[in-house]
Amino acid sequence: MSVLVIAEHDNASIKKATLNTVTAAGKIGGDIHILVAGKDCDGAAQTAAKVAGVSKVLVADAPQYNHELAENIAPLVAKLAAGYSHVLAPATTMCKNFMPRVAALLDVAQISEIIAVESADTFVRPIYAGNVLVTAKSSDPIKVITVRGTSFDAAPAEGGSAAVEAVDPTPEAGLSSYVSQELTKSERPELTAARIVVSGGRALGSYEEFHKQLEPLADKLGAAIGATRAAVDAGYAPNDYQVGQTGKVVAPELYIGIGLSGAIQHLAGMKDSKVIVAINKDEEAPIFQVSDYGLVADLFTAVPELTKAI
Repeated sequence: MSVLVIAEHDNASIKKATLNTVTAAGKIGGDIHILVAGKDCDGAAQTAAKVAGVSKVLVADAPQYNHELAENIAPLVAKLAAGYSHVLAPATTMCKNFMPRVAALLDVAQISEIIAVESADTFVRPIYAGNVLVTAKSSDPIKVITVRGTSFDAAPAEGGSAAVEAVDPTPEAGLSSYVSQELTKSERPELTAARIVVSGGRALGSYEEFHKQLEPLADKLGAAIGATRAAVDAGYAPNDYQVGQTGKVVAPELYIGIGLSGAIQHLAGMKDSKVIVAINKDEEAPIFQVSDYGLVADLFTAVPELTKAI
């Protein structure tokens, strides 16, 4: 039995979610191999080779993998999957894009966002926005799985000495093409990897107030900034700030929710945080049911005072 982990990377290094996925693979058992598919991705491959517990790194270096288009990566993964019992990838935006294609090409069912490994064929995953946990047993010959990284510790990034092996790329699919991307540049930590997250909801009232209230506090704490879907839809924050079932799943050491009610959609993305602090003037807000510390107060008074006191 062997497990293939699909690395999420930037061609120079691998992302932390890949390390969490390696830990999940280790609980399944067997040899762990990592696939790095990209263009000029030797840096990421060498980083992957150092991860503890990994015995081999497969490298597919070709122009068609440069922007991780699902139409090009899925055939490659499906081709390599024939030699493995399990194919795992982080449950990130990139991997959610191509892993269902991989499952379809292999004619198997995907098991999405597992949070625990019971055995080599049995896994735990959340449904209904995390309100119910399902134990799923798969009889498919190849298990195609995405892993919720916040549920597994990161594997040590150093200590391994895996062999690096080149694999033949699959042809350019010609079904899609890369046009451009717009990235939000920030000196703050990446949302899914931050130790502290400060999130705002619709109660902040405007784009100006969202940034005026949250940014000074986040800067003092060295925190990432998040937002509810309602705040994003209202234009207070960009899409990549969204935390929740249709956004990013985070589990920081400290999560501060400001002016957010605690809708189920949002709670699904942050309720595994170690310590949750809520500030809301509505004492009946659902967020207080999951928070460790709650402050019933007007955020426009409480947040500046909190920021000043830190």
